Amino acid sequence: MTSIDRKDATQHTIFLNQKATTPTDAKDFERVSRGFVAHHPTGIISDHDGRTVVDVNQYNFLETGNPAPNTVHPSLWRHAQLNHHHGLFEVTPGIWQVRGYDLSNITFIQGDTGWIIVDPLTTQQTARDALALANAHLGPRPVLAVIYTHSHTDHFGGVLGVTSQEEVDAGRCMVIAPEHFLEETVGENVIAGPAMARRALFQFGVLLPADPKAHVDCGLGNGLPLGGPDLIAPTHDITRTGEEMTIDGVHVVFQLTPETEAPAEMNFYFPQFRALCMAENCSHTMHNLIPIRGALVRNALKWSKYIHEAMTLFADQTDILFTSHNWPQWGQTEVRDFLTNQRDLYKWMHDQAMRLANHGYVPTEISDQLELPEEFLANDHTRGYYGDLVHNAKAVYQRYLSWYDGNPANLHRLPPEDAGRRYVALAGGEDNLLTQARSAFDQGEYRWVAELLNHLIFANPGNQAARLLQADTMEQLGYQAESSTFRNAYLNAAQELRQGPPPIAGKPVRARGILRAMTVEQIFDAMSIRLQSEALGGIKTELNVTVNDLRTHWVIGISNRTLYYQAAPASTSARAHISLSRETLIDVMSGERLIGEAVNDGLVKVDGPIEPVEQTFGHLDTFMSGFNVIEP
Repeated sequence: MTSIDRKDATQHTIFLNQKATTPTDAKDFERVSRGFVAHHPTGIISDHDGRTVVDVNQYNFLETGNPAPNTVHPSLWRHAQLNHHHGLFEVTPGIWQVRGYDLSNITFIQGDTGWIIVDPLTTQQTARDALALANAHLGPRPVLAVIYTHSHTDHFGGVLGVTSQEEVDAGRCMVIAPEHFLEETVGENVIAGPAMARRALFQFGVLLPADPKAHVDCGLGNGLPLGGPDLIAPTHDITRTGEEMTIDGVHVVFQLTPETEAPAEMNFYFPQFRALCMAENCSHTMHNLIPIRGALVRNALKWSKYIHEAMTLFADQTDILFTSHNWPQWGQTEVRDFLTNQRDLYKWMHDQAMRLANHGYVPTEISDQLELPEEFLANDHTRGYYGDLVHNAKAVYQRYLSWYDGNPANLHRLPPEDAGRRYVALAGGEDNLLTQARSAFDQGEYRWVAELLNHLIFANPGNQAARLLQADTMEQLGYQAESSTFRNAYLNAAQELRQGPPPIAGKPVRARGILRAMTVEQIFDAMSIRLQSEALGGIKTELNVTVNDLRTHWVIGISNRTLYYQAAPASTSARAHISLSRETLIDVMSGERLIGEAVNDGLVKVDGPIEPVEQTFGHLDTFMSGFNVIEP
């Protein structure tokens, strides 16, 4: 869809955006360009097939000095202009970052003989070009260590662009991560991966074109590159705060911060550079306490306390603070002020949400009552460009009190299609409801219009007038949003209402690059959620499994339509024994190869009857991309 097909801002949206405030710290534009060395030669990064992964030139409308259009919240516009600064930057002698070609930053630390790389981006293509840019301008060096700050794909997914499994296996490159990294990575990206990937299209606006009426920013960076992540499992886990390592002559002191921005995350300090990396625990935006793509609810109270601990441990010796997104801070005073505001922001959201919850207010009431105080509105880094106070207040409530608001009327609500039909009938039919929605739209009551039309669309997704008016409504809500994630979600919804589901819809969802790093137990964990319960009635069986290349033995079985498994010697009650490679096990689990095909091709050896093997591996569901979100 071109920008011509998108609507202009209404007078109601223009009025709200003109009233909006923006941060006034001009130093942000100095910080974001400080230490600039060079741009990527073209600004276009492609994969091996020539497909464009990133094109920063599409965002040239964000050049500094261009005024905010009516279709973008002025504060978000300013933030997007800051994020549009891209290239190789010197943080301090010995530390460089490549920023602006991925959602995250990649950091290069010069050791005695090679590079230590922090967070190798989302895809191997962006990481590959970032390394090439650094080597071209700073001199080529081998990559001797990769540090993953935490368990989100934009911080490890490009690892094959900077090293290889062969280099790691040979001991020439170590991979360092916080403890439980692999467990949390699999839990988020495989077990919940298909649903999360679909919802991420709304959060990041990946399918929206770069345009002042469409995609302008992602809060943490301008955009998310196209392409799937890969993973090399860590070779060294950091297990405690205060743990120290010397890597190629560079001394590092680590601080574990579990249950913060990620379930497994860590900060670290470089004494010789007087530089502190705060990972994604601090950014130039209010962060999510739960992202709208879905994830485990984050612990705002612990998050605040870990920032305070970092201040206590490192602030007095820190001249430079850099993070996994956005731009650094320089100077002890600025570093301490930045950390103080970040610490207080997460504590304030936690405390005030729970204060109102303990008065009996429910999440929708809390999120409508809380307003960000002027102390936080004054700073770019404490405003909601990625997270949003509306969503974060609900996340705090959810962490302590669950999704349920205590009202039994909400314990077992009707599904949206059923409720939609009943609301349409109550309104006197589709035409009457649509008339009410049009009247509310003309009054600028867009949140109410969205609620009304949601019922109508779930009752009758073929009502084109309702779809188009809902698209117009979502569009205006997007234009008004300061949060990039809210904006992207609204505008993605508008696009799908007008055009239909995304072009990737109907394709099987597989996370091949991550699966290769999984343990056998994690492969079985992922297989378990694919079991089709309805096909397993009356089946009780057990198998002995040998994973040949790993030389491990497992007992797996089906009981009460559920898969159980354990690393163990052969069971005497097993009905058959199978042997296969880890790669074949992944193929079967992920649906790339049917069990019968694998047996016929000789990839699975069966000792005993084939029936229990087919019963165990033959009823696996396939998750399809592009499932409906805004309609039945």
